[in-house]
Amino acid sequence: MTIEYLCKNYEAGDKLKSIIDKKVQKLDKFFSDDTRIKIALKKGNTRSTDDLYTLELTILLDSAVLRAEVTSDNMYNNIDLALPKLEKQIIRHHKKLESKSKKFRGKDFSMPEEVVDDEPQEKAVVRSKCYTLIPMSIDDAIEELELVGHNFYVFLNKSTNSINVLYVRNDGNYGLIETVV
Repeated sequence: MTIEYLCKNYEAGDKLKSIIDKKVQKLDKFFSDDTRIKIALKKGNTRSTDDLYTLELTILLDSAVLRAEVTSDNMYNNIDLALPKLEKQIIRHHKKLESKSKKFRGKDFSMPEEVVDDEPQEKAVVRSKCYTLIPMSIDDAIEELELVGHNFYVFLNKSTNSINVLYVRNDGNYGLIETVV
Protein backbone atom coordinates (compact mmCIF):
# COMPACT_ATOMS: atom_id res chain seq x y z
CA MET A 1 0.00 0.00 0.00
CA THR A 2 1.40 3.37 -1.04
CA ILE A 3 0.54 6.38 1.13
CA GLU A 4 0.81 9.90 -0.29
CA TYR A 5 0.48 13.03 1.85
CA LEU A 6 -0.87 16.33 0.58
CA CYS A 7 -0.75 19.27 3.01
CA LYS A 8 -2.49 22.61 2.57
CA ASN A 9 -1.96 25.37 5.14
CA TYR A 10 -0.81 22.67 7.54
CA GLU A 11 2.60 21.22 8.35
CA ALA A 12 2.30 17.55 9.34
CA GLY A 13 4.87 16.40 11.87
CA ASP A 14 6.61 13.04 11.87
CA LYS A 15 4.62 11.93 14.92
CA LEU A 16 1.28 12.58 13.20
CA LYS A 17 2.42 10.87 10.00
CA SER A 18 3.60 7.79 11.91
CA ILE A 19 0.26 7.55 13.77
CA ILE A 20 -1.67 7.91 10.52
CA ASP A 21 0.57 5.34 8.79
CA LYS A 22 0.09 2.87 11.64
CA LYS A 23 -3.71 3.22 11.63
CA VAL A 24 -4.06 3.21 7.85
CA GLN A 25 -1.91 0.06 7.59
CA LYS A 26 -4.78 -1.79 9.30
CA LEU A 27 -6.68 -1.37 6.02
CA ASP A 28 -3.91 -3.30 4.25
CA LYS A 29 -5.82 -6.56 4.72
CA PHE A 30 -8.50 -5.35 2.29
CA PHE A 31 -6.20 -4.35 -0.59
CA SER A 32 -3.24 -5.43 -2.68
CA ASP A 33 0.24 -3.95 -2.32
CA ASP A 34 -0.13 -1.58 -5.29
CA THR A 35 -3.13 0.28 -3.83
CA ARG A 36 -2.63 4.03 -3.45
CA ILE A 37 -4.00 6.02 -0.53
CA LYS A 38 -3.96 9.81 -0.65
CA ILE A 39 -4.16 11.64 2.66
CA ALA A 40 -4.90 15.37 2.50
CA LEU A 41 -4.33 17.44 5.63
CA LYS A 42 -5.75 20.98 5.66
CA LYS A 43 -6.08 23.75 8.17
CA GLY A 44 -8.76 26.40 7.88
CA ASN A 45 -10.42 27.24 4.58
CA THR A 46 -13.65 25.86 5.92
CA ARG A 47 -16.87 27.81 5.77
CA SER A 48 -17.18 28.33 9.51
CA THR A 49 -13.75 29.09 10.99
CA ASP A 50 -9.99 28.93 10.46
CA ASP A 51 -9.37 26.85 13.61
CA LEU A 52 -10.66 23.62 12.12
CA TYR A 53 -8.54 20.84 10.65
CA THR A 54 -9.67 18.63 7.79
CA LEU A 55 -8.41 15.14 6.99
CA GLU A 56 -9.33 13.49 3.69
CA LEU A 57 -8.57 9.82 3.06
CA THR A 58 -8.90 8.72 -0.56
CA ILE A 59 -8.30 5.15 -1.73
CA LEU A 60 -7.83 4.79 -5.48
CA LEU A 61 -8.94 1.39 -6.78
CA ASP A 62 -9.33 0.12 -10.32
CA SER A 63 -13.11 -0.05 -10.06
CA ALA A 64 -13.89 2.71 -7.55
CA VAL A 65 -12.68 5.60 -5.45
CA LEU A 66 -13.37 5.38 -1.72
CA ARG A 67 -13.21 8.63 0.23
CA ALA A 68 -13.79 9.88 3.76
CA GLU A 69 -13.52 13.48 4.91
CA VAL A 70 -13.62 14.65 8.53
CA THR A 71 -13.32 18.16 9.98
CA SER A 72 -12.75 18.89 13.65
CA ASP A 73 -10.61 21.00 15.95
CA ASN A 74 -7.92 18.31 16.32
CA MET A 75 -6.08 16.49 13.54
CA TYR A 76 -5.33 13.50 15.78
CA ASN A 77 -9.06 12.92 16.38
CA ASN A 78 -9.78 13.18 12.66
CA ILE A 79 -8.00 9.92 11.86
CA ASP A 80 -10.10 8.07 14.45
CA LEU A 81 -13.26 9.55 12.95
CA ALA A 82 -12.37 8.98 9.28
CA LEU A 83 -11.27 5.33 9.46
CA PRO A 84 -14.68 3.89 10.48
CA LYS A 85 -16.33 5.82 7.64
CA LEU A 86 -13.81 4.40 5.20
CA GLU A 87 -14.16 0.87 6.56
CA LYS A 88 -17.94 0.99 5.99
CA GLN A 89 -17.36 2.05 2.39
CA ILE A 90 -14.80 -0.72 1.90
CA ILE A 91 -17.18 -3.37 3.24
CA ARG A 92 -20.03 -2.02 1.10
CA HIS A 93 -17.74 -2.06 -1.96
CA HIS A 94 -16.64 -5.65 -1.29
CA LYS A 95 -20.28 -6.76 -0.86
CA LYS A 96 -21.15 -5.13 -4.15
CA LEU A 97 -18.28 -6.93 -5.89
CA GLU A 98 -19.36 -10.24 -4.32
CA SER A 99 -22.93 -9.84 -5.49
CA LYS A 100 -21.76 -9.07 -9.03
CA SER A 101 -19.49 -12.10 -9.09
CA LYS A 102 -22.29 -14.36 -7.78
CA LYS A 103 -24.48 -13.33 -10.70
CA PHE A 104 -21.84 -14.60 -13.12
CA ARG A 105 -21.20 -17.86 -11.26
CA GLY A 106 -24.74 -19.09 -11.69
CA LYS A 107 -27.21 -20.35 -9.14
CA ASP A 108 -26.03 -21.57 -5.78
CA PHE A 109 -28.22 -24.35 -4.30
CA SER A 110 -26.71 -24.31 -0.82
CA MET A 111 -28.73 -23.15 2.18
CA PRO A 112 -28.70 -19.38 2.43
CA GLU A 113 -27.22 -17.91 5.58
CA GLU A 114 -29.20 -15.42 7.58
CA VAL A 115 -27.85 -12.04 6.55
CA VAL A 116 -28.42 -8.80 8.40
CA ASP A 117 -28.79 -6.10 5.78
CA ASP A 118 -27.09 -2.92 6.99
CA GLU A 119 -26.89 -1.43 3.51
CA PRO A 120 -29.07 1.60 2.94
CA GLN A 121 -31.90 1.11 0.50
CA GLU A 122 -31.74 2.76 -2.91
CA LYS A 123 -32.90 6.33 -2.77
CA ALA A 124 -36.09 7.24 -4.56
CA VAL A 125 -38.23 10.31 -5.03
CA VAL A 126 -40.80 10.07 -2.25
CA ARG A 127 -42.45 13.45 -2.62
CA SER A 128 -43.02 15.86 -5.47
CA LYS A 129 -44.20 19.45 -5.44
CA CYS A 130 -45.43 21.67 -8.22
CA TYR A 131 -45.83 25.41 -7.90
CA THR A 132 -45.98 28.50 -10.09
CA LEU A 133 -42.81 30.59 -10.25
CA ILE A 134 -43.54 34.21 -9.42
CA PRO A 135 -41.15 36.85 -10.79
CA MET A 136 -39.41 38.54 -7.86
CA SER A 137 -36.20 40.26 -6.87
CA ILE A 138 -33.43 38.60 -4.90
CA ASP A 139 -34.39 40.58 -1.79
CA ASP A 140 -37.98 39.34 -2.07
CA ALA A 141 -36.69 35.77 -2.47
CA ILE A 142 -34.60 36.14 0.72
CA GLU A 143 -37.72 37.24 2.60
CA GLU A 144 -39.69 34.28 1.20
CA LEU A 145 -36.85 31.88 2.11
CA GLU A 146 -36.89 33.11 5.70
CA LEU A 147 -40.68 32.88 5.82
CA VAL A 148 -40.91 29.27 4.64
CA GLY A 149 -38.03 28.16 6.88
CA HIS A 150 -36.30 25.98 4.26
CA ASN A 151 -32.61 26.03 3.40
CA PHE A 152 -33.26 26.84 -0.29
CA TYR A 153 -35.82 28.66 -2.40
CA VAL A 154 -36.49 28.44 -6.16
CA PHE A 155 -37.79 31.58 -7.86
CA LEU A 156 -38.01 33.42 -11.19
CA ASN A 157 -35.58 36.33 -11.12
CA LYS A 158 -37.37 39.51 -12.20
CA SER A 159 -34.25 41.22 -13.54
CA THR A 160 -32.79 38.32 -15.58
CA ASN A 161 -36.04 36.43 -16.29
CA SER A 162 -34.33 33.14 -15.43
CA ILE A 163 -34.89 30.50 -12.78
CA ASN A 164 -32.64 30.96 -9.72
CA VAL A 165 -32.03 28.98 -6.55
CA LEU A 166 -31.30 30.86 -3.35
CA TYR A 167 -29.77 28.82 -0.53
CA VAL A 168 -28.42 29.28 2.99
CA ARG A 169 -24.68 28.64 3.27
CA ASN A 170 -23.00 27.03 6.29
CA ASP A 171 -21.65 30.42 7.38
CA GLY A 172 -25.21 31.84 7.54
CA ASN A 173 -24.94 33.93 4.38
CA TYR A 174 -26.86 33.27 1.18
CA GLY A 175 -25.77 31.70 -2.07
CA LEU A 176 -27.42 32.17 -5.45
CA ILE A 177 -27.44 29.70 -8.34
CA GLU A 178 -28.41 31.28 -11.64
CA THR A 179 -29.45 29.23 -14.64
CA VAL A 180 -28.43 30.04 -18.21
CA VAL A 181 -30.46 28.61 -21.08
